[in-house]
Amino acid sequence: MDTFDIASEIEAINRTVGRRRIANGDGRSVVLRRSYDAPVEDVWDACSDPDRLKRWFGSVSGDLRLGGRFQIEGNAGGEILRCEPPRLLAVSWVYGDNPADEVELRLTPGADGTTVVELEHAAAPGTADDLAGVGIGWDLTLLALGMHLAGQAVDPTGLEQTPEYRRFVVLSSTAWGAALEAAGMATAAEALAVVERTAAFYAPEAPDSPVDHPGGPPDPPGPGA
Repeated sequence: MDTFDIASEIEAINRTVGRRRIANGDGRSVVLRRSYDAPVEDVWDACSDPDRLKRWFGSVSGDLRLGGRFQIEGNAGGEILRCEPPRLLAVSWVYGDNPADEVELRLTPGADGTTVVELEHAAAPGTADDLAGVGIGWDLTLLALGMHLAGQAVDPTGLEQTPEYRRFVVLSSTAWGAALEAAGMATAAEALAVVERTAAFYAPEAPDSPVDHPGGPPDPPGPGA
């Protein structure tokens, strides 16, 4: 796997935590926003074409059209709620027996042929730990998408075995802790505790410890649908 600048990748993402009502009730959401040096049509194709998705995100099957249902191999499934190429994709997000979350992907053409990607994942009720875990998962997804758009091979298994992976997870956890505190959803002490728990969960200290990700966040480095 090609190397990447971990600090730059973390800083490239703008993270916020807010509230959003979904079908399951009043929920909380994580919102990630970053820019890619690729035209909006290419980014949309990377996020919607099954052949490209399995190269960086995962194998996605189903009736991939408005109102259809999809399934990510070994991960979540759901229904395609809105689809407005090449700008908007909204899906329900169901992992196991958990209530349905909602995920919305918004693409906006930027300057000089770039694309601004905004991804929102809403869950009800959405605890601080849930939100941080979901946020880390999507941070890893946006990393994988960027590598794919840059023509780099994405090897999720290989990535998880590297020191760079753990450093990325620790910095991502810290960034989401700061977002939770800024949103008033955690005190400084509570945010620090969330950071420590989520970093330990996604990247255990012991090199032979399995990384078993919870329902909600995707298995690194991906989701998207």
